[in-house]
Formats: sequence, structure tokens, C-alpha cells
Amino acid sequence: MSPTDRPVLVVDYGAQYAQLIARRVREAHIYSEIVPHTAPVEALLARHPAAIILSGGPASVYAEGAPQVDPALFAAGVPVLGICYGFQAMAHALGGDVDAAAAGEYGHATAHVARPGLLLAASPEEQSVWMSHGVAVTRAPAGFTVLASTPGAPVAAIEDQQRRLFGVQWHPEVRHTPLGQRTIEQFLYYGAGLKPTWTPGSIVAEQVEAIRQQVGDDRAICGLSGGVDSAVAAALVQRAIGDSLTCVFVDHGLLRAGEREQVERDFVAVTGARLIVEDASQTFLTALDGVADPETKRKIIGREFIRAFEAATARVPTGQARFLVQGTLYPDVVESGGGEGAATIKSHHNVGGLPEDLQFELVEPLRALFKDEVRAVGAELGLPDWMVWRHPFPGPGLGIRIVGPVTPAKLDILRAADAIVREEMTAAGTDREIWQCPVVLLAEVRSVGVQGDERTYGHPVVLRPVTSEDAMTADWARLPGDLLARISRRITNEVRQINRVLLDVTSKPPGTIEWE
Repeated sequence: MSPTDRPVLVVDYGAQYAQLIARRVREAHIYSEIVPHTAPVEALLARHPAAIILSGGPASVYAEGAPQVDPALFAAGVPVLGICYGFQAMAHALGGDVDAAAAGEYGHATAHVARPGLLLAASPEEQSVWMSHGVAVTRAPAGFTVLASTPGAPVAAIEDQQRRLFGVQWHPEVRHTPLGQRTIEQFLYYGAGLKPTWTPGSIVAEQVEAIRQQVGDDRAICGLSGGVDSAVAAALVQRAIGDSLTCVFVDHGLLRAGEREQVERDFVAVTGARLIVEDASQTFLTALDGVADPETKRKIIGREFIRAFEAATARVPTGQARFLVQGTLYPDVVESGGGEGAATIKSHHNVGGLPEDLQFELVEPLRALFKDEVRAVGAELGLPDWMVWRHPFPGPGLGIRIVGPVTPAKLDILRAADAIVREEMTAAGTDREIWQCPVVLLAEVRSVGVQGDERTYGHPVVLRPVTSEDAMTADWARLPGDLLARISRRITNEVRQINRVLLDVTSKPPGTIEWE
């Protein structure tokens, strides 16, 4: 049986951390998926879940319209873990008391463990936990053992081993709860009796078989960008169908300096894949002429990508390709509004930007994966470190790193600045320390400066170095001051149209990693 046949379902009650819960489950080498709280119990059980985790959320169980948990879920025999709001909703549904007037706790708190039980086995009597709640459970439902309390939550952890029901008030999924991963693994391994079988090797084997079943004797093309996502997707599909895959690299004119040459030279050398280069730069720039709105940009780029692939099929040996391979990831799907009730943060060109009259059937072997899982799969496939650990670069390229309309002159300015940043960061050894560092040209902004004793009226660029695990959340990277000074000095000296270098110190949320 495949590890994905019986997933751990994370029921999302509007939590900031639903994606993080799913990641922590996968870090325990068990497959997980996120589902909306609106899904009825029958739909959840139809997935044959190995376990269910109820996420946190912003609501109170007493608020009008607050999502409730159908008590039938707890009689289905499926192991359940409630976290924060999910814990309160579970306690409320099973007859426990939830006090709406209780003192809230936000941030660090100390949990006193009275009875470790199964869930908190091997925990110290006191442990640091991360809280975010305004109401509290004050009496556990019948049949439950109270394991722990905090100053603001008299009942902070409970379990009913016989029914395999568990709950914690704190957030075990965040790194601020040092023993949180252990708690999640106690639930998965011992509460639910699951085995850690979701591994890079199992992912490769499962996807290769799925690709063979989907594509059969037909042909496929892969939209290759040179980044890790499309490279790993291409390597997976090539392992599955061999020479029936042709990779197509579209030069949309929005690439960074040297990228086309690197893909043409290095990717083919590493994988041996058949590669066609489609130069569509003028088509893309014409379509983007005068367009400033970022969502419109993304949709135009997505549309033109597909048109370029369609044109390339005429050059695919021995017949037209029926399938299009994309390196779509799970965060792309989530941010693009994938799934019921999910907000559209921005339409990724390969998800929300695809045209309605798409002529291909999609093959997306990475659609269920986070970035770190993609890297692990790439290593399993034997791709070299420089390819596996390349910083993410968006499919729309520099088109969404120019705030305002895109022009060839602005692209030249941004390419020059970006090349300096990449060169200096590599020389400083920071490539593996950060997630990525977008360089953003504020093309609609001008500022007065002085260079060579003369007045200038140039553009600012913004450096956006971030640290992240999966792009769902991020923090700004604290790069060394001397490195930032060197970058600023070189950009303003070597790129005459730029006279200011700014540093973006916004986390995600509230900001996204890319500006557009």
C-alpha cells in the first residue's frame, strides 16, 4: 500500500499554521494533506485517513457561526489530535467545559505535566510551549485523562487512549514549542500506530509508477526553467518514460544574467535530457507592454508560457506531445486558492495563471510536495548539489521583480543589480543560509542622489533576503553588515541608473516573499 493511500488529514479551521502542521507530520515521514473544515465527516472518512488532526483557528467555539466538529467523527475509530481551537472544539463536542471568560495566553507559557500519559511520554514536569488562545478548557470530557495545565488553561492536554483521542491547547507544530515535534510523533507513532514510510525513496517510486500510468505510450514535454522544481520534475518524468520526454526551455526575456546559457549547458550535461530552447522573449515583452498590475502580469506570463509550449510541440520528435510536465508545488496550490475556502494570495503562473483552453493534460509529480521534500527527491534522483540547492526563482522571472510596467531597459538595470547580489552572496558563503534573495526594482520611484559630485535622479532597488523552510512563512535574513555595504557600494557604482539600495525587513506574513 502506498503511503498516500491513507493520509493523515489536517482539518483547517482557519489557522495560520495548518500548512506547518502538515509539514511536521511529513517530517515524521508520514504523508499528510490539508482539508477544509467544511468537509463533512462522511467525506473525511471516505479518504480512509490513518489519522486526523484538527488545527487551530481564530474563532471561539461560542462565537456565532464558529465551525464546530461533528461528534460522529470521534465515534469513527480514527485517531484524532486536536490542537488549540481543534482541541477546544473537540472538548466542547464531547461534553467538556470551555470557559469563554478565561484569561488568554499569547506567546511563551510553561506547561506543568501532571501525568505524561502516551502523548507526553518522556516529557519533563515543566516544558516551554507556545500559546495563542483567548478561551480555555476547564473540564475534560468524560473518559479523558488530564495530562497537563498552564496558568491560563487548567486543562491544557488530554487523552483517551481507548478511543485514541488526544488534544493539546498549545501549538506543538511551531519551533517555539521545543518538544512539539516529539508530541506530534507520539500521537502518530503510538497514538495512531503509524510507521514512517513517507521517504524520498518512496516518493520517487510512487511518482515514477504514477507517471507511467498517466502518460503510457504518449509523449510529454516539460517546461524547464533551470530551477530545482522543474529540474526535479523533469528528472522524475524522464526516469518514468525516458526519451518520450522532451524538455522545453522558454526564454521569455525575463531571465537573470546567464540563465539561458546555464540551462543549455549544465542541465543537459547532468541529465542527458533532450532539450529544445524556444526564444519567445519578444512575444512576452509585447504582451506585457504597459501592464503594471501584478496579477495581470502573472496571468499574461502563464498564458504565454502555454502558447510557447504549444508552438514547441511541432518540434518534438515523432509526434505531438499530449502531456505538459510542470514543477508545481504544494505551496503554489495553497497560495493560488487551491482547495475549498482557501484565499488567493497570488495566482502562481502555473496554477491560477493557466489559460482555460489549455491543450495539454498536466503532469505534476511535485504537486503534493513542499520545497524541502523536492530537494530531498532531487538528491535521491542523483541531481548535483548546485542544482538541488539553487535558490527558488519564480516562473514569471524578473517580470514580477519590476514594480510597474516591464521594459527592456528596466530589465537590463535589474539584471545587472541582481548579478552583483548573487555574486557577492555566493562569495560570502551565504547561499545555504538563506532561502532566496529577490532583488526588486522600484521602477516607478525616483530619488535624488549625488554621484561624482553631480545630481542624479535614479531608481531604488530593494534587497529581500529571507529565511524559510517551505515559503509558506518566512523571516528576513540578518545578513552581515559588511556584506550589505559591499553589495550597496557595487550596485551604486556599477549600475548608474540606481542610486539607492534598500533592505526589506518584513516577515511573511504579513508580506509575501516576492513583491508582486
